Amino acid sequence: MTADPHIFREYDIRGIADRDLSNEIAESIGRGFGSMLTPKDGRPLRLAVGRDCRLSSPRLHEALVRGLVKAGVHVLDIGVGPTPLLYFAVHHLNAGGGIQITGSHNPADENGFKMMKGKASFFGPDIQNLKDVLANKTWGAEAAGKVESIDVQNAYVAAMKEHFDFTGTSLNFVLDAGNGAGGPLALEVMKALGLSPDPLFCNMDGNFPNHHPDPTVPKNLDALIARVRELGARVGLAFDGDADRLGAVDASGNIIWGDKLMILFSRALLADRPGATILGEVKCSQTLYDDIKKHGGEPVIWKTGHSLIKTKMKETGALLAGEMSGHLFFADRYFGYDDAMYAALRLLEILAKDPRSLADMLADVPKTFTTPELRVDCPDAVKFKVVKAVTDHYEAKGYEVLDIDGARVKFPTTGSAPKWGLVRASNTGPILVMRFEAGTEAELQAIRSEVEGVVADERAKFVSG
Repeated sequence: MTADPHIFREYDIRGIADRDLSNEIAESIGRGFGSMLTPKDGRPLRLAVGRDCRLSSPRLHEALVRGLVKAGVHVLDIGVGPTPLLYFAVHHLNAGGGIQITGSHNPADENGFKMMKGKASFFGPDIQNLKDVLANKTWGAEAAGKVESIDVQNAYVAAMKEHFDFTGTSLNFVLDAGNGAGGPLALEVMKALGLSPDPLFCNMDGNFPNHHPDPTVPKNLDALIARVRELGARVGLAFDGDADRLGAVDASGNIIWGDKLMILFSRALLADRPGATILGEVKCSQTLYDDIKKHGGEPVIWKTGHSLIKTKMKETGALLAGEMSGHLFFADRYFGYDDAMYAALRLLEILAKDPRSLADMLADVPKTFTTPELRVDCPDAVKFKVVKAVTDHYEAKGYEVLDIDGARVKFPTTGSAPKWGLVRASNTGPILVMRFEAGTEAELQAIRSEVEGVVADERAKFVSG
């Protein structure tokens, strides 16, 4: 067995299911992961295992569980559902960790594994160590574990009922689950809370027949925007394929990107928890960090990636964190992981308490011009080299470059409006991600054109070389 090394990414394992994730590889991942987490004192390891609704997930689940059992693991099989349900199960069952089989927001033919050790993320060096265990088969003698099927969905619904009270609330909103794994559970939770969303693509279908399940791509929100306008709804909510990302559109159909959602969440949080530390990632607007500081919070800019964010939250004691991609993390009143269903309820809670429109709530945020996330194909083998070359290019020009995750270049400006551009390598695919912000449309287009030119030149050098 030889696994493609590119499936072992920064914070998960991901590949094209029928090409990269054979039964043998999935079984070895289970056996290797189980052996790495088994306590040295011989106590049995209890691991929660869940899977999304992709067509390849049952096959991968069977093989993964077979490997875990060979590692002596007591598997707590929670069945089909969204990734946040797996996170919840690990906490609720006090398991020694967990694995979710999911392709997240990626195309239907892809799949993968998101992992936890204890209640923390399993990522970075852990995943590279797992790759070495698989390559060398250093997982010890075969043991005899067992499998127990456990339904934690009722417990999740009960937990949400403890967290929220929408008594007497009337909210007109649309929920687009993208035919992903979160639709049925979200509807069940909302019904239990007395909410009545207009459901759009909330049945699970691993073919994703209506649109790709990624709310960061504007065209994937077209149906949601049309329904919100048709119904005159206050908000439209969208999940990605495994419901750990939240997208939103306002009553006019304008997309509320992750950093603007973070402004709403941080203001509500800081009203109750003055001085709280709040994390954003490198793609977020400067207006987010300025707004957090303006409202008495402590802003921190950090790397992109759900595992990296969760780890930094624990390190800093942050109560809230978020990404442009819609990963939103609440350690205030919750466990600190990314759960689009929970984040949706926090947003609905804000709307229930404030009769203003989302546009009016955000009207005092300084106007800037921004791009969405721009994605450029770039081979995995060269993408980090391109980012390093861009960093060197602008540092040589004397510009301030934040390089904690890619290159966030601060351009000289004569006014108070921010002006910056970002180039970073995606950890989930052969892609460079860019984003830009400036005080005017002309400035935005100027810095975008300049940076795109540098990226194109550097990419061509490495690809041709």
